[in-house]
Amino acid sequence: MELIEKLIHFGLSRPEANIYITLIKHGALTGYEVAKFTGLSRSNTYTSLAGLVDKGAAYVLEEQVTKYIPVDFEEFSRNYINALQDCKKEILSALPAPVRLTEGYITIRGSRQILDKLKNMLLSAEYRIYASLPQNILAQTGDIFPSLSAQGKKIVLLTDENYELLNGTVYLTPTPATQIRLIVDSERILTGELLPDREDASTCLYSENQNLVNVFKEMLQNEIKLLTLSS
Repeated sequence: MELIEKLIHFGLSRPEANIYITLIKHGALTGYEVAKFTGLSRSNTYTSLAGLVDKGAAYVLEEQVTKYIPVDFEEFSRNYINALQDCKKEILSALPAPVRLTEGYITIRGSRQILDKLKNMLLSAEYRIYASLPQNILAQTGDIFPSLSAQGKKIVLLTDENYELLNGTVYLTPTPATQIRLIVDSERILTGELLPDREDASTCLYSENQNLVNVFKEMLQNEIKLLTLSS
């Protein structure tokens, strides 16, 4: 079931994902054989097989009896992602310029949404990053910090375990295991908690309010000064 859920992210319906896995497992099959293996109705089977062909996840094998074969997932997924990238470019070129949020605060809920926002803020950095992140959250950012450091972005990181950052400054300090504090380019902040075992309870505040950004930045700078004095 988990595999089917993941395939749905690539534009397949649940029956289509089920059939795709069946084709991968058994090879070329007729519609009748697919219905027999999956337990789907004949009408649903043929509708879903047509959908797989239209979406580029299966080919029709013309023999004495029509059969269907799966497209290799690497090829299918690559084509799907490339099509999304092309669509993204078309949408970006057609969208009006966004209105920048300079006042107010946005609440972001859910572990996945918070982690996505954290990563996207990091990737959008042009000059500098101040971050206080425990190792368990830091690990979920992958190689973003080393990559940004290699690009020459100024990074100051507070964390609770040793972390190698070639061109950045790392301070070791006890850091709450669920706490996120991030400032990007002295313009945007993200602060709150990421609770991996409590998806719905994870909450962060995002803001571009300059007064709040300045207060938040001063708070982190004071913390860094105390760490420097005590070292």
